[in-house]
Amino acid sequence: MPLGLLRRRSSQATRGAAGLTLPVPPGAGALVREVLDPVNQPMGAAEVTVTELRSHRVAARGTTDPYGYFMAVLPPGAYSLLIVAEGLEPHRESVEIVPDAGPAPERVWLRSARQLELPVPGTWLFDPPHTAIRFIAKHVGMAHVHGRFERFEGGLQVAQDVTESRVHVRIDASSINTGNNTRDTHLRSADFLDVERFPHIDFTSHRFAYRGGSKWTLQGTLTMHGVSRSVALDTTYLGTVNGGYGEELRCAALAKAELHREDYTLNWRTMLARGIAVVGPTVQLELDVQAMYRTHDTPTPPE
Repeated sequence: MPLGLLRRRSSQATRGAAGLTLPVPPGAGALVREVLDPVNQPMGAAEVTVTELRSHRVAARGTTDPYGYFMAVLPPGAYSLLIVAEGLEPHRESVEIVPDAGPAPERVWLRSARQLELPVPGTWLFDPPHTAIRFIAKHVGMAHVHGRFERFEGGLQVAQDVTESRVHVRIDASSINTGNNTRDTHLRSADFLDVERFPHIDFTSHRFAYRGGSKWTLQGTLTMHGVSRSVALDTTYLGTVNGGYGEELRCAALAKAELHREDYTLNWRTMLARGIAVVGPTVQLELDVQAMYRTHDTPTPPE
């Protein structure tokens, strides 16, 4: 398993040192970032997410230490790095991890959050190759379970008044993937998601609430296992850009929420009585979304 490591510095001299002591197993590589704020001070408690580009699986996640450092030991490959701090502009970059490469710290300066250009009114559709729906749950009495849904569709209808915009997401419940076939079969069964009776998980927003900077709350309804509950998605808006296939207009956002399984009649006590120790009572849901602006002449990206 990839390991996210946070390193604390004990002195100013140590923080400035070019050589860092970090054990790297043979064949692995290291990712090291020193994160600074707009006035060149260490940025502690910034949220860092490292995602494998090929699978969209979160490889490492954590926060910078009080001296602004984040370190992770990772398998070789291509990754996306996202650093987010309240009131500052998110930092995103692509990273190539090279095997047997020692930790070489790189500095990242987070800039003051500017008022990001909001998406233009109209229809925006999710781009599945660049969108991921992930979750983290506590395995009963053990470590965390990381999973994702492989098939989904959705988009947003942006209104002239952005707070009146709407988002809809439909997830194919049977596409759940935690990397363990036995567990995934249990999750699809009538003991849990019951995908034969409830093939879809749906989220529909009712209102966008602006919280300042790049932060929004999407208030809406999540329907799962035949039960609908109000949910608030804590959302970081990442802006718009012209890029990708056909240089189409895109927008991006990262949304998170904590779900309680018993709100959806998924009773863990019953599951334990049947000997199915799958996941704990709470689930952290994350939507890492890119959406494309659609018009009659927008090119369709390849599969």
